[in-house]
Amino acid sequence: MTNLNTVNLAPLSCRGLGLRLGGNDLLEAVELEVIAGETLGVVGPNGSGKSTLLKLLAGLLKPSSGEVQLLGQPLARMPRRQIAQVLALVEQQADTSDAISVYDAVALARTPWLSALAPYSPEDRRIVEQALTDLDALHLRQRLWHSLSGGERQRVHIARALAQRPSVLLLDEPTNHLDIQHQLSLLQQVQALPVTILVALHDLNQALTCDRLAVLDQGRLVALGKPHEVLTPERLLCTFGVHAHYLTDPYDGARILRFRAP
Repeated sequence: MTNLNTVNLAPLSCRGLGLRLGGNDLLEAVELEVIAGETLGVVGPNGSGKSTLLKLLAGLLKPSSGEVQLLGQPLARMPRRQIAQVLALVEQQADTSDAISVYDAVALARTPWLSALAPYSPEDRRIVEQALTDLDALHLRQRLWHSLSGGERQRVHIARALAQRPSVLLLDEPTNHLDIQHQLSLLQQVQALPVTILVALHDLNQALTCDRLAVLDQGRLVALGKPHEVLTPERLLCTFGVHAHYLTDPYDGARILRFRAP
């Protein structure tokens, strides 16, 4: 994987980014610069634009305004193969009806790196098997995709993204469908990777483990900074509609949020 700390340019950024569909602004004037090597969480109520932002940053949607830059280059002018060698996106739902094995599904992630002069090799196989191992999914490698449970599919989705060996990883609510054990282990594994991560999260206590948080509300970026600086009681009431206060876990001294209905 590329060590982005040696790159002077921001790995991923956007200026004035917006998307308007059917007369509605799904995202409006978002200004964001992701710091190399950080885990940046994206939080907000349902419908605030989290998934839309990630799809725009990945180039899956064309913005109505503004621009996305990847390693200092306009994303819209980059070939898809070049983008895929740098950036991987794990969406909330990315199913297939094809009768494909788990191993073959993950191995497809190596496609951007293959050519006539560099066909699939033992090193590619090692990368695929390592990605499956990291997500506790190696034992599923011979299973057919459509036979997997929701949680198993989610882990394989993320294994496929890791096998792509990106330097920028976008994750849209990656803990969906996972039991609590795999939620905790997944977030720890992902945050330990030597990559730049942008992750949309629903659980605000999980979001507290990120380096920084971007808070979206009705398609606008309303706060950006350290988790405890942006998830204030005032912001939680204004944006999420809940009363909240911080508690200190006596086990390790971590601060956690407790919520109450208004």
